[in-house]
Amino acid sequence: MNTSPRPYVLAETNWKSVREQKYTVAILPWGATEAHNYHLPYGTDNILAENAAIEAAKKAWSKDAKVIVLPNIPFGVNTGQMDVDLCINMNPSTQMALLKDVVQVLEANKIRKLVIINGHGGNNFKQIIRELSIIHSSIFVCSLNWWQVKDGSQFFTEPGDHAGELETAVVMHLNPNLVLPLDEAGDGKAKTFKIKGLKEGWVSAQRKWTQVTKDTGVGNPKMASPENGANYFRAVTDGIAEFLKELHEVDVDDMYE
Repeated sequence: MNTSPRPYVLAETNWKSVREQKYTVAILPWGATEAHNYHLPYGTDNILAENAAIEAAKKAWSKDAKVIVLPNIPFGVNTGQMDVDLCINMNPSTQMALLKDVVQVLEANKIRKLVIINGHGGNNFKQIIRELSIIHSSIFVCSLNWWQVKDGSQFFTEPGDHAGELETAVVMHLNPNLVLPLDEAGDGKAKTFKIKGLKEGWVSAQRKWTQVTKDTGVGNPKMASPENGANYFRAVTDGIAEFLKELHEVDVDDMYE
């Protein structure tokens, strides 16, 4: 257990430390509160996004990158899961309003780079970032999905889409006490759209989650192990840390070659 404030984690550090630093990159982990099959906690996406952000920041900080991790946002876009008990939905328009306020604070503190580390497939910040680039043109905002940094198929038999092997293995590594025995998990079988374009993915639409999967999972978690989770988490946070280091060093007014 960590016993002292980490200077790259805003929720832990203090003004005595903060006012002496010249942070260059703010990191905002963003998750969701939703059901994850029978065996994973509702806070799975928050656990994964926040831990990935903090571990990557730790590695970047050790290489002199002045990064600061903001508190995790625990609610995501869950418009297709409104009939699943206590899945908390935050609409994209609310996400935009929240980000405008955060970016305004960063601008006032002369922190010109913001990285959103996303942990939830329902969150998509691309259009929000486009709009923010007009409202706060001096701030560089970008987002990444932590699970896409490295190819999960190189680490897992069947990574899965939601509460599958990948997510289960990493939570088993990070918070094993929150994971039920895998014999209590559903098989994560999921239906697909009947229409060809939707099935192939070149047409997009909102999925009705309870019609897609009976256990709320998409992907079989049964092969998950904490060892595979640890290996994948290490590789992912190495990759994010390298990006943060590069972003720390780059001039936002001279981003192209």
